[in-house]
Amino acid sequence: MTERSRRTRAAHRAPDPPRRGTVRWARLVAAVVVGALLAAAAVVGYGYLSVENSRKTVDLDKALGTERPRNVDNGSLDILLLGSDSRAGDNSAYGRDEGSSRSDTAMLVHLREGRKSATVVSIPRDTLVHRPRCTGRGGGTVAAQDRAMFNSAYEVGGPACAVKTVEHLSGIRLDHYLEVEFSGFKDIVNALGGVELTTTRRVVDSDSRIDLPAGRHKLNGEQALALARTRKGVGDGSDLGRIEIQQAVFTALLARVEKVGVFTDPTELYELARISARSVTTDERLASTRALIEFGRGLKGLDPDKVRFLTLPVALDTLDPNRVVPLEKQSRRLWQALRLDRPVPGDIERHAGAARNQDVIKTDDEPAR
Repeated sequence: MTERSRRTRAAHRAPDPPRRGTVRWARLVAAVVVGALLAAAAVVGYGYLSVENSRKTVDLDKALGTERPRNVDNGSLDILLLGSDSRAGDNSAYGRDEGSSRSDTAMLVHLREGRKSATVVSIPRDTLVHRPRCTGRGGGTVAAQDRAMFNSAYEVGGPACAVKTVEHLSGIRLDHYLEVEFSGFKDIVNALGGVELTTTRRVVDSDSRIDLPAGRHKLNGEQALALARTRKGVGDGSDLGRIEIQQAVFTALLARVEKVGVFTDPTELYELARISARSVTTDERLASTRALIEFGRGLKGLDPDKVRFLTLPVALDTLDPNRVVPLEKQSRRLWQALRLDRPVPGDIERHAGAARNQDVIKTDDEPAR
Protein backbone atom coordinates (compact mmCIF):
# COMPACT_ATOMS: atom_id res chain seq x y z
CA MET A 1 0.00 0.00 0.00
CA THR A 2 1.37 3.43 -0.92
CA GLU A 3 1.92 6.18 1.64
CA ARG A 4 -0.91 8.19 0.06
CA SER A 5 -3.23 5.20 0.30
CA ARG A 6 -2.40 4.75 3.98
CA ARG A 7 -3.05 8.42 4.66
CA THR A 8 -6.29 8.39 2.69
CA ARG A 9 -7.49 5.22 4.44
CA ALA A 10 -6.73 6.81 7.80
CA ALA A 11 -8.79 9.84 6.80
CA HIS A 12 -11.84 7.63 6.35
CA ARG A 13 -11.80 5.91 9.72
CA ALA A 14 -14.89 6.38 11.83
CA PRO A 15 -14.45 9.82 13.49
CA ASP A 16 -14.83 10.59 17.16
CA PRO A 17 -18.22 11.60 18.57
CA PRO A 18 -19.19 15.24 17.90
CA ARG A 19 -17.31 17.73 20.07
CA ARG A 20 -18.11 21.22 21.32
CA GLY A 21 -17.06 22.63 17.95
CA THR A 22 -19.75 20.59 16.24
CA VAL A 23 -22.37 22.22 18.45
CA ARG A 24 -21.06 25.68 17.50
CA TRP A 25 -21.18 24.64 13.82
CA ALA A 26 -24.76 23.54 14.40
CA ARG A 27 -25.50 27.00 15.78
CA LEU A 28 -24.06 28.51 12.61
CA VAL A 29 -26.24 26.35 10.37
CA ALA A 30 -29.31 27.36 12.34
CA ALA A 31 -28.34 31.04 12.47
CA VAL A 32 -27.56 31.29 8.78
CA VAL A 33 -30.64 29.38 7.61
CA VAL A 34 -33.04 31.18 9.94
CA GLY A 35 -31.39 34.57 9.70
CA ALA A 36 -30.93 34.68 5.94
CA LEU A 37 -34.52 33.65 5.26
CA LEU A 38 -36.00 36.01 7.82
CA ALA A 39 -33.76 38.78 6.52
CA ALA A 40 -34.93 38.19 2.96
CA ALA A 41 -38.55 38.19 4.08
CA ALA A 42 -38.02 41.40 6.05
CA VAL A 43 -36.26 43.09 3.15
CA VAL A 44 -39.11 42.24 0.78
CA GLY A 45 -41.58 43.48 3.37
CA TYR A 46 -39.77 46.83 3.50
CA GLY A 47 -40.16 47.13 -0.25
CA TYR A 48 -36.58 46.63 -1.44
CA LEU A 49 -37.71 45.19 -4.74
CA SER A 50 -34.19 45.25 -6.21
CA VAL A 51 -33.26 42.34 -3.93
CA GLU A 52 -36.35 40.39 -4.90
CA ASN A 53 -35.86 41.02 -8.62
CA SER A 54 -32.17 40.05 -8.66
CA ARG A 55 -32.62 36.63 -7.07
CA LYS A 56 -31.68 33.65 -9.29
CA THR A 57 -34.00 30.64 -9.42
CA VAL A 58 -34.38 27.21 -11.00
CA ASP A 59 -37.68 25.40 -11.64
CA LEU A 60 -36.89 21.91 -10.33
CA ASP A 61 -40.47 20.64 -10.56
CA LYS A 62 -40.47 21.28 -14.29
CA ALA A 63 -36.94 19.94 -14.81
CA LEU A 64 -37.39 16.70 -12.84
CA GLY A 65 -40.94 15.74 -13.78
CA THR A 66 -42.38 12.65 -12.12
CA GLU A 67 -39.24 10.47 -11.90
CA ARG A 68 -38.76 11.18 -8.21
CA PRO A 69 -39.16 9.42 -4.83
CA ARG A 70 -42.61 9.42 -3.29
CA ASN A 71 -43.41 12.58 -1.36
CA VAL A 72 -43.83 11.38 2.25
CA ASP A 73 -46.17 13.79 4.00
CA ASN A 74 -44.80 13.56 7.54
CA GLY A 75 -44.21 17.26 8.22
CA SER A 76 -40.43 17.19 7.61
CA LEU A 77 -38.56 19.32 5.08
CA ASP A 78 -35.44 18.42 3.07
CA ILE A 79 -33.14 20.93 1.37
CA LEU A 80 -30.07 20.37 -0.82
CA LEU A 81 -27.43 23.01 -0.10
CA LEU A 82 -24.60 23.26 -2.67
CA GLY A 83 -21.47 25.39 -2.75
CA SER A 84 -20.52 25.85 -6.41
CA ASP A 85 -17.02 26.53 -7.76
CA SER A 86 -18.02 28.25 -10.99
CA ARG A 87 -15.19 30.36 -12.44
CA ALA A 88 -17.57 32.60 -14.35
CA GLY A 89 -18.25 36.27 -13.59
CA ASP A 90 -17.13 37.35 -10.10
CA ASN A 91 -15.63 33.90 -9.52
CA SER A 92 -13.09 34.15 -12.38
CA ALA A 93 -10.32 35.04 -9.91
CA TYR A 94 -10.33 31.46 -8.63
CA GLY A 95 -9.07 29.87 -11.84
CA ARG A 96 -9.77 29.41 -15.52
CA ASP A 97 -13.33 28.59 -16.58
CA GLU A 98 -13.08 25.33 -18.51
CA GLY A 99 -16.79 25.07 -19.22
CA SER A 100 -19.06 23.72 -16.51
CA SER A 101 -18.87 24.64 -12.84
CA ARG A 102 -18.80 21.96 -10.14
CA SER A 103 -20.31 21.40 -6.72
CA ASP A 104 -17.50 21.86 -4.23
CA THR A 105 -19.66 21.33 -1.14
CA ALA A 106 -22.94 19.41 -0.80
CA MET A 107 -25.18 19.08 2.26
CA LEU A 108 -28.64 17.62 2.70
CA VAL A 109 -30.44 19.61 5.41
CA HIS A 110 -33.29 17.68 7.04
CA LEU A 111 -35.66 19.76 9.18
CA ARG A 112 -37.79 17.57 11.40
CA GLU A 113 -41.52 17.99 11.92
CA GLY A 114 -42.16 21.03 14.08
CA ARG A 115 -38.87 22.63 12.87
CA LYS A 116 -37.28 22.41 16.33
CA SER A 117 -34.40 20.12 15.30
CA ALA A 118 -32.44 19.24 12.17
CA THR A 119 -29.80 16.92 10.73
CA VAL A 120 -27.24 18.12 8.17
CA VAL A 121 -25.52 15.39 6.11
CA SER A 122 -22.41 16.33 4.13
CA ILE A 123 -21.80 14.31 0.94
CA PRO A 124 -18.09 14.15 -0.04
CA ARG A 125 -17.59 15.26 -3.64
CA ASP A 126 -15.31 12.26 -4.33
CA THR A 127 -18.02 9.72 -3.48
CA LEU A 128 -18.73 7.20 -6.26
CA VAL A 129 -22.48 6.94 -6.86
CA HIS A 130 -25.01 5.97 -9.50
CA ARG A 131 -25.80 9.11 -11.49
CA PRO A 132 -29.26 8.80 -13.09
CA ARG A 133 -30.05 9.88 -16.62
CA CYS A 134 -30.25 13.67 -16.67
CA THR A 135 -30.86 16.58 -18.98
CA GLY A 136 -27.51 18.12 -19.87
CA ARG A 137 -26.61 21.77 -19.37
CA GLY A 138 -26.80 22.39 -23.09
CA GLY A 139 -29.95 20.35 -23.60
CA GLY A 140 -30.14 16.76 -24.72
CA THR A 141 -29.77 13.74 -22.47
CA VAL A 142 -26.79 12.68 -20.36
CA ALA A 143 -26.75 8.89 -19.98
CA ALA A 144 -26.90 7.26 -16.57
CA GLN A 145 -23.53 6.18 -15.14
CA ASP A 146 -22.46 3.83 -12.37
CA ARG A 147 -19.42 4.74 -10.27
CA ALA A 148 -19.67 8.39 -11.23
CA MET A 149 -18.12 10.99 -8.93
CA PHE A 150 -20.89 12.69 -7.00
CA ASN A 151 -19.95 16.22 -8.05
CA SER A 152 -20.06 15.24 -11.74
CA ALA A 153 -23.87 15.41 -11.57
CA TYR A 154 -23.84 19.17 -11.10
CA GLU A 155 -21.05 19.54 -13.64
CA VAL A 156 -22.90 17.80 -16.47
CA GLY A 157 -26.51 18.67 -15.64
CA GLY A 158 -26.61 21.57 -13.18
CA PRO A 159 -28.96 21.82 -10.17
CA ALA A 160 -31.62 19.46 -11.53
CA CYS A 161 -29.14 16.62 -12.08
CA ALA A 162 -27.56 17.21 -8.66
CA VAL A 163 -30.98 17.00 -7.01
CA LYS A 164 -31.90 13.90 -9.02
CA THR A 165 -28.65 12.19 -8.00
CA VAL A 166 -29.14 12.99 -4.30
CA GLU A 167 -32.73 11.74 -4.46
CA HIS A 168 -31.55 8.47 -6.06
CA LEU A 169 -28.77 8.12 -3.47
CA SER A 170 -30.97 8.81 -0.44
CA GLY A 171 -34.47 7.83 -1.53
CA ILE A 172 -35.59 11.20 -0.12
CA ARG A 173 -37.67 13.62 -2.17
CA LEU A 174 -36.08 17.05 -1.78
CA ASP A 175 -38.34 20.01 -1.09
CA HIS A 176 -35.93 22.87 -1.81
CA TYR A 177 -32.57 23.78 -3.35
CA LEU A 178 -30.00 26.43 -2.32
CA GLU A 179 -26.74 27.12 -4.14
CA VAL A 180 -24.03 29.55 -2.94
CA GLU A 181 -21.20 30.74 -5.20
CA PHE A 182 -17.58 31.44 -4.21
CA SER A 183 -18.02 35.20 -4.50
CA GLY A 184 -21.07 35.17 -2.24
CA PHE A 185 -19.23 33.50 0.64
CA LYS A 186 -16.32 35.93 0.29
CA ASP A 187 -18.60 38.98 0.23
CA ILE A 188 -20.55 37.81 3.28
CA VAL A 189 -17.33 37.42 5.30
CA ASN A 190 -16.19 40.89 4.23
CA ALA A 191 -19.60 42.37 5.13
CA LEU A 192 -19.17 40.94 8.62
CA GLY A 193 -15.70 42.46 9.00
CA GLY A 194 -13.75 39.20 8.70
CA VAL A 195 -13.41 36.09 10.87
CA GLU A 196 -10.97 35.32 13.68
CA LEU A 197 -9.22 32.00 14.26
CA THR A 198 -5.91 30.38 15.18
CA THR A 199 -3.70 28.10 13.08
CA THR A 200 -1.37 25.90 15.12
CA ARG A 201 0.99 25.47 12.17
CA ARG A 202 1.59 27.05 8.77
CA VAL A 203 -1.11 26.33 6.17
CA VAL A 204 0.05 26.53 2.54
CA ASP A 205 -1.86 25.61 -0.63
CA SER A 206 -1.00 27.20 -3.97
CA ASP A 207 -4.19 25.86 -5.57
CA SER A 208 -6.49 27.70 -3.15
CA ARG A 209 -3.99 30.58 -2.87
CA ILE A 210 -3.41 30.51 0.86
CA ASP A 211 -0.26 30.91 2.97
CA LEU A 212 -0.99 31.40 6.67
CA PRO A 213 1.74 31.22 9.31
CA ALA A 214 0.96 29.64 12.66
CA GLY A 215 -0.79 32.02 15.04
CA ARG A 216 -3.85 34.21 15.49
CA HIS A 217 -5.47 35.67 12.37
CA LYS A 218 -8.31 37.91 11.33
CA LEU A 219 -9.14 36.67 7.83
CA ASN A 220 -10.88 38.69 5.15
CA GLY A 221 -13.31 37.07 2.72
CA GLU A 222 -10.62 36.06 0.23
CA GLN A 223 -8.51 34.38 2.92
CA ALA A 224 -11.45 32.67 4.60
CA LEU A 225 -12.61 31.26 1.26
CA ALA A 226 -9.10 30.03 0.44
CA LEU A 227 -8.90 28.25 3.80
CA ALA A 228 -12.34 26.68 3.34
CA ARG A 229 -11.30 25.40 -0.10
CA THR A 230 -7.88 23.99 0.81
CA ARG A 231 -7.17 20.30 0.40
CA LYS A 232 -3.37 20.26 0.22
CA GLY A 233 -2.82 22.65 3.11
CA VAL A 234 -3.86 20.22 5.87
CA GLY A 235 -4.11 16.49 6.49
CA ASP A 236 -3.67 14.06 3.60
CA GLY A 237 -5.46 16.09 0.94
CA SER A 238 -8.72 14.13 1.14
CA ASP A 239 -12.15 15.67 0.75
CA LEU A 240 -13.11 14.62 4.29
CA GLY A 241 -10.19 16.64 5.61
CA ARG A 242 -11.49 19.68 3.78
CA ILE A 243 -14.96 19.15 5.25
CA GLU A 244 -13.42 19.33 8.73
CA ILE A 245 -11.58 22.56 7.88
CA GLN A 246 -14.81 24.08 6.56
CA GLN A 247 -16.41 23.40 9.92
CA ALA A 248 -13.66 25.35 11.68
CA VAL A 249 -14.00 28.30 9.29
CA PHE A 250 -17.77 28.41 9.72
CA THR A 251 -17.40 28.15 13.49
CA ALA A 252 -15.30 31.33 13.32
CA LEU A 253 -17.95 32.90 11.08
CA LEU A 254 -20.60 32.09 13.67
CA ALA A 255 -18.57 33.81 16.37
CA ARG A 256 -18.44 36.91 14.16
CA VAL A 257 -22.19 36.79 13.48
CA GLU A 258 -22.84 36.68 17.22
CA LYS A 259 -20.34 39.46 17.95
CA VAL A 260 -21.66 41.87 15.31
CA GLY A 261 -25.33 41.22 16.10
CA VAL A 262 -26.26 40.94 12.44
CA PHE A 263 -29.85 39.87 12.84
CA THR A 264 -30.80 42.78 15.10
CA ASP A 265 -29.45 45.46 12.73
CA PRO A 266 -31.76 46.33 9.78
CA THR A 267 -28.87 47.83 7.79
CA GLU A 268 -26.78 44.68 8.16
CA LEU A 269 -29.82 42.56 7.33
CA TYR A 270 -30.40 44.40 4.08
CA GLU A 271 -26.73 44.27 3.07
CA LEU A 272 -26.56 40.50 3.60
CA ALA A 273 -29.85 40.02 1.75
CA ARG A 274 -28.50 42.11 -1.13
CA ILE A 275 -25.31 40.04 -1.27
CA SER A 276 -27.24 36.79 -1.11
CA ALA A 277 -29.55 37.86 -3.91
CA ARG A 278 -26.73 38.06 -6.44
CA SER A 279 -24.78 34.98 -5.39
CA VAL A 280 -27.44 32.48 -4.21
CA THR A 281 -29.69 30.36 -6.45
CA THR A 282 -32.88 28.81 -5.07
CA ASP A 283 -35.63 26.61 -6.42
CA GLU A 284 -38.64 28.40 -7.86
CA ARG A 285 -40.98 27.67 -4.95
CA LEU A 286 -38.55 28.94 -2.29
CA ALA A 287 -37.88 32.14 -4.24
CA SER A 288 -41.37 33.61 -3.91
CA THR A 289 -41.97 36.28 -1.29
CA ARG A 290 -44.77 34.34 0.40
CA ALA A 291 -42.68 31.15 0.54
CA LEU A 292 -39.76 33.00 2.14
CA ILE A 293 -41.98 34.59 4.76
CA GLU A 294 -43.79 31.35 5.61
CA PHE A 295 -40.57 29.34 5.64
CA GLY A 296 -38.80 31.89 7.83
CA ARG A 297 -41.66 31.97 10.31
CA GLY A 298 -41.64 28.19 10.46
CA LEU A 299 -37.98 28.15 11.53
CA LYS A 300 -38.34 30.47 14.52
CA GLY A 301 -38.51 27.54 16.92
CA LEU A 302 -35.42 25.73 15.61
CA ASP A 303 -33.12 24.94 18.56
CA PRO A 304 -29.46 25.41 17.49
CA ASP A 305 -28.36 22.79 20.02
CA LYS A 306 -30.57 20.25 18.24
CA VAL A 307 -28.93 20.62 14.83
CA ARG A 308 -26.63 17.62 14.17
CA PHE A 309 -23.89 17.82 11.53
CA LEU A 310 -22.92 14.45 10.01
CA THR A 311 -20.95 13.12 7.05
CA LEU A 312 -22.25 10.35 4.80
CA PRO A 313 -20.65 7.09 6.04
CA VAL A 314 -18.06 6.13 3.41
CA ALA A 315 -15.08 3.83 2.94
CA LEU A 316 -12.08 3.85 0.64
CA ASP A 317 -12.94 2.44 -2.80
CA THR A 318 -11.16 -0.87 -3.39
CA LEU A 319 -10.39 -0.04 -7.03
CA ASP A 320 -9.37 3.60 -6.64
CA PRO A 321 -7.74 4.82 -3.39
CA ASN A 322 -8.52 8.41 -4.36
CA ARG A 323 -12.29 7.80 -4.25
CA VAL A 324 -14.76 6.68 -1.58
CA VAL A 325 -17.99 4.69 -1.69
CA PRO A 326 -20.98 4.81 0.67
CA LEU A 327 -21.04 2.16 3.38
CA GLU A 328 -24.21 0.41 2.28
CA LYS A 329 -25.67 -0.69 5.62
CA GLN A 330 -24.85 2.46 7.56
CA SER A 331 -25.93 4.78 4.74
CA ARG A 332 -29.21 2.94 4.28
CA ARG A 333 -30.03 3.28 7.99
CA LEU A 334 -29.11 6.97 7.97
CA TRP A 335 -31.28 7.79 4.96
CA GLN A 336 -34.15 5.66 6.28
CA ALA A 337 -34.17 7.57 9.57
CA LEU A 338 -34.36 10.89 7.76
CA ARG A 339 -36.94 9.64 5.28
CA LEU A 340 -39.19 8.53 8.16
CA ASP A 341 -38.38 11.70 10.15
CA ARG A 342 -36.92 9.73 13.04
CA PRO A 343 -33.74 10.31 15.08
CA VAL A 344 -30.58 8.93 13.49
CA PRO A 345 -29.57 5.71 15.33
CA GLY A 346 -26.85 6.37 17.90
CA ASP A 347 -24.26 4.04 16.39
CA ILE A 348 -24.75 5.60 12.95
CA GLU A 349 -24.51 9.11 14.37
CA ARG A 350 -21.25 8.25 16.16
CA HIS A 351 -19.81 6.80 12.95
CA ALA A 352 -20.93 9.72 10.79
CA GLY A 353 -20.26 12.47 13.32
CA ALA A 354 -17.85 15.01 11.84
CA ALA A 355 -14.83 15.67 14.04
CA ARG A 356 -13.04 19.00 13.65
CA ASN A 357 -9.40 19.23 12.61
CA GLN A 358 -8.54 20.84 15.94
CA ASP A 359 -4.83 20.07 15.68
CA VAL A 360 -4.56 22.65 12.86
CA ILE A 361 -7.31 25.24 13.41
CA LYS A 362 -9.12 26.42 16.49
CA THR A 363 -11.23 29.40 17.47
CA ASP A 364 -11.30 31.20 20.79
CA ASP A 365 -12.05 34.60 22.30
CA GLU A 366 -8.49 35.93 22.31
CA PRO A 367 -7.82 39.16 20.37
CA ALA A 368 -6.78 38.60 16.77
CA ARG A 369 -3.62 40.14 15.44
